[in-house]
Amino acid sequence: MQIVTWNVNSVRARLPRVLEFLERVRPDVVCLQETKCLEEQFPYEPIQDAGYQCAVFGQKTYNGVAILAKKRIEDVQKGFDEDPEARVISAQVEDVLIVNAYVVNGQEVGAEKYNYKLDWLRRLRDHVKANFDMQEKVVMLGDFNITFDDRDVHDPDLWREKILCSTPEREALAAFTELGLDDVYRKFHEEGGHFTWWDFRTKGFERGLGLRIDHALLSPPAFEAATAAVIDLEARGGEKPSDHAPLIVTL
Repeated sequence: MQIVTWNVNSVRARLPRVLEFLERVRPDVVCLQETKCLEEQFPYEPIQDAGYQCAVFGQKTYNGVAILAKKRIEDVQKGFDEDPEARVISAQVEDVLIVNAYVVNGQEVGAEKYNYKLDWLRRLRDHVKANFDMQEKVVMLGDFNITFDDRDVHDPDLWREKILCSTPEREALAAFTELGLDDVYRKFHEEGGHFTWWDFRTKGFERGLGLRIDHALLSPPAFEAATAAVIDLEARGGEKPSDHAPLIVTL
């Protein structure tokens, strides 16, 4: 089973790239973030024509998450803990429990949105702990808007204690691993220099200036079953790409 996480930065604006990816890679499950549309505006028909069912949690203009799958999507849950934003959707596909999350950005260290981000992550961790059995195959993935450590940063000194790289954010991310969820990308790539996001404004992709902020965290049975984790750089190039690249995990 191939499971993908991808912040598409507007599914309607990026639909040709999404369909191109589905045709080229043919993954089993795709978790999208930042779809930026209401559920009734989601492009169901072309994605269903490509062979995928859709579970969608939408919001006007901002946020939005979706799970696409070749097989039946069951037990869909939208949101958590009365969160008013469309940032989390979970479901079961075959024997895998999927948690798709679009984590709050936080704006800048010390800002009100930064403190909200840390509280939001704490509440999400509590939700995952209470509702997902780590003895099952749990795959929690998405745009976490946090780097694990300096290996995930093109210039650690430049980003030191800045948003996405601050110690409290990294501690909040590490708290998920304390539940038993491990960063599957590091199972296969111990070295640094691998990124999933590059800033449009600075032509970060062309210059190799990126961050690894999109992750897949796996419970012990899922982690043991994982045979590969790769970042699909082809999807980040070309015409009108998202500023994120898909992360593909194979179980």
